[in-house]
Amino acid sequence: MGIIAFAVVLFLLVQAKFILIALAIAIILFSLTSDAINSISRVRIGRFRIASWVASIAAVFLIASSLLIMAGLVISQLNTVLSTTLAYTDDAQRAIAQMFGWMGEDVEQSVLQTVRSIEISGYLRSAAGQAGTILSQVVLIILFVGFLFAERVWFGTKLEKLMADKAQARRVSAIIGSIIRRVNHYLLVKALISSVTGFAIFLLLSVFNLQFAAAMGLLTFVLNFIPSVGSIIATLIVTLVAYIQVPEPQTAVLIFVIAGMTQFLLGNVIDPMLMGKTLRLSSFGIIISLAFWGAVWGIPGMFLAVPFMVAVMIVCSHIPSARPVAVLLSREGLPEEEFPLPPADQPPAPPEERPFSHAVGAE
Repeated sequence: MGIIAFAVVLFLLVQAKFILIALAIAIILFSLTSDAINSISRVRIGRFRIASWVASIAAVFLIASSLLIMAGLVISQLNTVLSTTLAYTDDAQRAIAQMFGWMGEDVEQSVLQTVRSIEISGYLRSAAGQAGTILSQVVLIILFVGFLFAERVWFGTKLEKLMADKAQARRVSAIIGSIIRRVNHYLLVKALISSVTGFAIFLLLSVFNLQFAAAMGLLTFVLNFIPSVGSIIATLIVTLVAYIQVPEPQTAVLIFVIAGMTQFLLGNVIDPMLMGKTLRLSSFGIIISLAFWGAVWGIPGMFLAVPFMVAVMIVCSHIPSARPVAVLLSREGLPEEEFPLPPADQPPAPPEERPFSHAVGAE
């Protein structure tokens, strides 16, 4: 029965991935801005206070504008790359083959023939078709975020009615609050580090007067959200793009070294300092999560793999029968509890001490 249930759930995840991906992203965006809205609604200007619904409308408008601007930027850079890719097709094929020249002329010719056999136009048409998908996904995310903000005031009440036990509702709200805080901190740090890294790659390619500087900076920003492998893939792509435009090994090696050092400094020195002990996840568990969600939802699944893993680890750490799963997912095998869960006979905590009420805006 367990195997059958897992197969059914996996089938539904694959078939409904368009809606589920948009819903997951909308929940993350909602949780990122909900704390800010609660803080703004408590600010008083003389005798007046900003109403919660006004802050919610402003947040939805800000999220919608940011998503539409980002989607437009991605589509414009995608069109720029696609429109000039065909002009570099022959140079790219020769550059890739020359990378294997040290193995002998026969190997180089074999690689060249293999690369030329790839149908580039088919991949370009597939990439161009993603533009409509991106816009549809953005519109769906905006709708989900809008309805989440419309329902945010009643989340706490609904949770108590759903649990039919106020003590259990407090425990569940505390767990959800912990998940939201950790995921929010992770995403904010990742966004900051990825932005700085993407801008550094843009400056690097601009200094060498290479094309696609903006596209490579945006690609680096996006790929850096994929832990462990995203920065490696971004560095290799940037190096390959530079080598295709300037077929000199010295220039390509220099760009590879500078880009690699930038990724290492920001990703392995600055990132852990800012992240602290927010995420105590197993590296092997992260790779497994990336592989699973990448197979189920593709590239969007790889972006969501870490937030999902954080949620699973925190939930399992508070369920005695599932705690071994949390131990396996944690780095040191000691999944810490961010807060002590209240016992069943403890009286309700005041609103300011309820993590979930701050996280989702229950009043």
